Amino acid sequence: MNYTLHQLNVFLAIVDHQSITKAAQQLNLSQPAVSIQFKNFQDQFSLPLTEIIGKKVYITDFGYEIAKAARNIIFEVEEINYKIQQFKGLLTGRIRISMVSTGKYVMPYFISDFFTSHQGLDLFLDTNRKADVVEALKQNQTDFALLSIMPPHLDLEEIELLPNHLFLVCNSSIWNQFDQNLQQILQRYPFLLREEGSATRYIAEKYLAKNKIKPTKKVEFSSNEALKQAILAGMGISILPLLGMKDQINDGSIQIFPIDEVPVGTTWRLVWLKNKSLSPAARAFLNYLSEEKVNIQNKHFEWINNYI
Repeated sequence: MNYTLHQLNVFLAIVDHQSITKAAQQLNLSQPAVSIQFKNFQDQFSLPLTEIIGKKVYITDFGYEIAKAARNIIFEVEEINYKIQQFKGLLTGRIRISMVSTGKYVMPYFISDFFTSHQGLDLFLDTNRKADVVEALKQNQTDFALLSIMPPHLDLEEIELLPNHLFLVCNSSIWNQFDQNLQQILQRYPFLLREEGSATRYIAEKYLAKNKIKPTKKVEFSSNEALKQAILAGMGISILPLLGMKDQINDGSIQIFPIDEVPVGTTWRLVWLKNKSLSPAARAFLNYLSEEKVNIQNKHFEWINNYI
């Protein structure tokens, strides 16, 4: 056997996502680079680690056994590195946080100062669909998850970080063309939605049902960023989180409908499994958030008050 730690990490990413493409995204590598590393790893075994059926990757029973051993190896190597740091008197360890796509406008502000203050800490941030974030939480593949709507079937602890306000919006061209007349716009343009299961989709459908609105056409997108670009391109109207539209609202390219039903809101929460045994680093991070979250809100998110 002549495998490398890099190959183990590549294989574990494939196991976690059951996808070469998603593994490449997680590792910030090209898809061919991941495929080559995985092939070199597979070539060291006489039994297959995966099966390809159609275009989907399936992990074999043997593959899961190797993945279990690989996690133990990676864990032991990390422990060696962390113990070195501990003897130097540093807070050490790795914290894993999974978050939905809009979380990228939130989480970095709540982690930046903590991690720059503790050089012995490693951080892994995974941005994914809500369903995948919840699954990572359920399978204990992450320490924390950032969500705005809680999964009802998991027993979780939480700390509230920030309100999440969503508005009904369109681009400036549609806004001016119909003189802000929402009913005429809805008759002419489709309602743009996130995919099933996302928090943004849930809020949008609640709004549509409450107001008995039946759009002439619906268009779905897999991320809020793609949905925002569609709004800017004039494809239709939608409900989007304020956090992801700050620049476009300020420059006038996106307009907010001034109606009573919006903003609607949820709350960004950092959550973890109730019975999870948190590492010293994870506990220190929670203590930091409890002490500093109000200061972080005031420093980075006070501008939100201008729109609510």
